[in-house]
Amino acid sequence: MHHFDWSGIPGALPTLWTGAVVTFKITLIAIVFGIVWGTILALLRLSSIKPLEWFAKFYVTIFRSIPLVMVLLWFFLIVPQVLQSVLGLSADIDIRLASAMVAFSLFEAAYYSEIIRAGIQAVPRGQVNAAFALGMTYAQAMRLIVLPQAFRAMVPLLLTQGIVLFQDTSLVYVISLADFFRTATNIGDRDGTNVEMVLFAGAVYFVICVIASSLVKGLQKKVAR
Repeated sequence: MHHFDWSGIPGALPTLWTGAVVTFKITLIAIVFGIVWGTILALLRLSSIKPLEWFAKFYVTIFRSIPLVMVLLWFFLIVPQVLQSVLGLSADIDIRLASAMVAFSLFEAAYYSEIIRAGIQAVPRGQVNAAFALGMTYAQAMRLIVLPQAFRAMVPLLLTQGIVLFQDTSLVYVISLADFFRTATNIGDRDGTNVEMVLFAGAVYFVICVIASSLVKGLQKKVAR
């Protein structure tokens, strides 16, 4: 029988926090850029210009058909070349972190775009027609009338997708990025407490996701009123 030894966890907390910061960075950047790029993709999907619609549809289909682990590996191989050669950035930057941020942002945008597209389509067409009657352009109608209403209804779904994203960040272990989960397993390997550290990391993810889910449910009730 395995005898659990939890005594090393308090001393490991500062190191674990460093890994947690990496996890939160990836999550926040991917949510922000994913929603921005996802909104653009959603608008392209709804565009009457066929090449734009086809591009957005192709993008969403590709990223939703490829495993996230594979996307992470691809971008880990591609992004360093772009950052250092095309953009001329220093080789001193954290390539693994940059690769993960780019991969998660572009990957999540495909999922956010479908949520946003559904939200836009849920806004009654009559409101767009009313905006046109007031002399607004299509862009103005979207920016001032449709998107504010759509986002208000979509906030709970967008945040729920953010929780899923937070859970998925643990997959960065494939590129050896020291996020929270990877840091926990490294400490476990070093101290011979792998089982304890994995259980502790899982408990932390569980608590954070439960709290976040509760907040989303509360927000959902407010939006539904």
